[in-house]
Amino acid sequence: MAFRSVFDGGALRTEFESAGISPHFVPLIWKYVLHNPGCDLSDVPSLPSAAYPLLISKFRPLTSFLSSALDSNDRLTTKLLIRLQNGNSVEAVIMRYDTRQGKYDGKPRSGGPRSTLCVSSQVGCKMGCKFCATGTMGFKNNLSSGEIVEQLVHASRITHIRNVVFMGMGEPLNNYAALVEAIQIMTGFPFQLSPKKITVSTVGIIHAINKLPIDLPTVNLAVSLHAPDQDIRCQIMPAARAFPLGKLMDALQTYQKNTQQKVFVEYIMLDGVNDHEQHAHQLGKLLVTFKVVVNLIPFNPIGNSSCFRTSSEENVRTFQKVLRGVYNIRTTIRQEMGQDISGACGQLVVNLAEQRSAGGASILKDIEDLHI
Repeated sequence: MAFRSVFDGGALRTEFESAGISPHFVPLIWKYVLHNPGCDLSDVPSLPSAAYPLLISKFRPLTSFLSSALDSNDRLTTKLLIRLQNGNSVEAVIMRYDTRQGKYDGKPRSGGPRSTLCVSSQVGCKMGCKFCATGTMGFKNNLSSGEIVEQLVHASRITHIRNVVFMGMGEPLNNYAALVEAIQIMTGFPFQLSPKKITVSTVGIIHAINKLPIDLPTVNLAVSLHAPDQDIRCQIMPAARAFPLGKLMDALQTYQKNTQQKVFVEYIMLDGVNDHEQHAHQLGKLLVTFKVVVNLIPFNPIGNSSCFRTSSEENVRTFQKVLRGVYNIRTTIRQEMGQDISGACGQLVVNLAEQRSAGGASILKDIEDLHI
């Protein structure tokens, strides 16, 4: 029999309400499970007596377990391999930053150490982006809201998590209901993450982007654009055929008007494909009316069969110079972390046959740094 996670908030509240139990007990259960690894649900104190048989018969404190936690050589990145109840696995990645390093506007930066967690929303992915290892897996299944939140639970037992980015395995907006519920749990008690410290990345699922201002109005949106025109997008991102660039940009204009928030644009730099100076001008013209931050991402090889190469540092710098100097678009170059543990952007893939890690999750410059 498959049990539900207690972090499947909607299911747990529905069961409680059907049994005449107040749903206000739900966050108290979450707090106990979060702070008591290995607990049994019968151990949760101060619940109505009717709650215990219901919890024990239908739910588990966690339905996943941490198979391994692999640290990078510099110990700034930890890759988590998490085994799910159905036997599949996903990866999550902890990235540690010290915001006091470097300067902003020529002045010392404030702040201190903080950790960002990159989470997965699906096992595999339907999008099939040719530069991403996850696409080689195909699509296996959606994660429940509880399975998404459990990645945060596992990570929180290693370090305090301040930011969460949905940039791991899967297309988050293709698992929309679970995504929304998971974020609502993460921003409520006991996790209490700020919505402004949560970022959802998408290849551009237009109908879901249109719903975000209502369901998640203050969460950050990152769009995996990766090309300045529809033809190139379709070549490297087959799913782009369903989301024409013109309609996507219209949706982003509406999104920005409704939320008054900047949009983060992700752009993977592929040698000879989308990294020429003319592409930078095309991208600049496409985005010049938006309030955006463009993040240029070095391509990370995904095996010997890859037909792509990493753009030269010169091309990346020229691309950035055009966007900044000609179009006044804030543009960063992604800081890669965890490459020695295959924890860099686009390398995430789990060998389901052997249940071992062979990849990593998307790693980015700390999202808070891009808000300044």
